[in-house]
Amino acid sequence: MALYEKWLEIAQAAKTAEEDNKFWSAYFLKEQNNYEIILESKNTQLKGTIKELAEKFSMDSVTFTGFMDGINTSLKEEISLEELAEDSEINVEIDFEKLYHNMLDAKADWLYNLSQWEDILTPEKRKEIKKAYNESKIVRNENKIGRNDPCPCGSGKKYKQCCLNK
Repeated sequence: MALYEKWLEIAQAAKTAEEDNKFWSAYFLKEQNNYEIILESKNTQLKGTIKELAEKFSMDSVTFTGFMDGINTSLKEEISLEELAEDSEINVEIDFEKLYHNMLDAKADWLYNLSQWEDILTPEKRKEIKKAYNESKIVRNENKIGRNDPCPCGSGKKYKQCCLNK
């Protein structure tokens, strides 16, 4: 069984709510540690075999594959997770701006509030990314009919004097 399949099996295994919380709490601490190391070193490159990188980040290969699943959309070029094995050689580059945006999207405040971000992105840049993220979540109805627009029924009257009052 491939590492990614094992990760999905472990992550999605039927557990009690308490076991699930315990599993994810432990994983999130490991994930936070990984990001602290990455951000502190300011290294955008992850290079090596899955086994070597897992050892570097004090994780087992399956859990590190789960980490790669989480960071995959923040890479300059995504990798195929299904094909990863312990001896798979990877050489990927992290896009820190995408990573910050994706942390906001995941509502992972324990990650996007890390102090190490201060040396990576300026407060202005983080504010700009947060603003872009917030704007991406706003739903706008472009087809909304204004009160003074012509009525869509074709009467030639203003909407407020025609179908709005029906």
